[in-house]
Amino acid sequence: MKIGIFDPYLDDIGGGERYMMTIASCLSQKNSVDVFWDSPKDLRKIEERFSLNLSKVNLVPNIFDPFFSVKKKLVKSREYDAIVFLSDGSIPFLLSKKLFIHIQRPIVEISITFKDKMKLKRVDKVFVNSEFTKKYVDKVYLVDSQLLYPPVSIFGNTKKKENMILHVGRFRVLNVNAKDYKKQQVMIDTFKDLVDKGLKNWKFILAVSLPDIKDPNFVFMQDSTKGYPIEFLINSSNEKLWEVGSKAKIYWHASGFGEDLEKHPELAEHFGISTVEAMGVGAVPVVINAGGQKEIIKDGENGFLWNSISEFEKKTLKLIDDEKLWTKLSDAAFQRSKYFSEDKFYDRVIELIK
Repeated sequence: MKIGIFDPYLDDIGGGERYMMTIASCLSQKNSVDVFWDSPKDLRKIEERFSLNLSKVNLVPNIFDPFFSVKKKLVKSREYDAIVFLSDGSIPFLLSKKLFIHIQRPIVEISITFKDKMKLKRVDKVFVNSEFTKKYVDKVYLVDSQLLYPPVSIFGNTKKKENMILHVGRFRVLNVNAKDYKKQQVMIDTFKDLVDKGLKNWKFILAVSLPDIKDPNFVFMQDSTKGYPIEFLINSSNEKLWEVGSKAKIYWHASGFGEDLEKHPELAEHFGISTVEAMGVGAVPVVINAGGQKEIIKDGENGFLWNSISEFEKKTLKLIDDEKLWTKLSDAAFQRSKYFSEDKFYDRVIELIK
């Protein structure tokens, strides 16, 4: 099969780009796969950042660029047996034999027009990254979308742990309008409060990615940690993250805290790849009870979910003070992470796109 893949955010190296390019890598093993994009540099960055094998993937001119005429786009799309399109909410009209639409965020702000409904008739499948996303997508588009959880690297549980809390997340997200989307400042302030209340011999590591390390908001956040055992890993490779992350006992995540998630569900974590990756090295998640995180974790069985800062602190200290409990939840978290492995993702991709 000749398959085309399009991700409009390929220059923003995040979980969505890993998702789409893992699909490309998977399908390229037995198919001819083209990625519609004009910058080889962006593809190489993703390949390096996520340790992906894209050697069999071809980069071709981006037919979705506004400078490409509609006629040329349609003619070019006709060459493909299938096109996989990451949608920002829009529905493309293409002439490929099959068309698959992926939506990876809850959508509430779009009204589907008659024209969109006609376009949807040419779509073979819509697939999403979580049950959380599916609930909104199905309601807006009047479809029964397919679930394809993101691919997660499971490196293996390790007992060589340190008294470390880890968080992994981008500082900025291009398509989300929020100053502190990942609530990293909230977590910093929470850790500082724990230290001020007597927590000793623990450190907090924030592994963040951002295009400009001189971003004034990021510099301000860094400055707020002075005098506390808080460190930053900036734009690290997967290998470096595993090296550090494998030592963490606890994983924190807070996206969506303090937001009106009924009106703006996109501000919650749509799934939680970094949470599962941390579980895959035996870190116990203590994460907000919102978004896709609730699909990953059963409170008290393989991690903790929290709704308030006081509960956040209480459950974190519970793990810190009870080694036996931490060991039990660490083992359970590792076992749960296997459900989201890359191998399962590959099998599901092949099943969906055939």
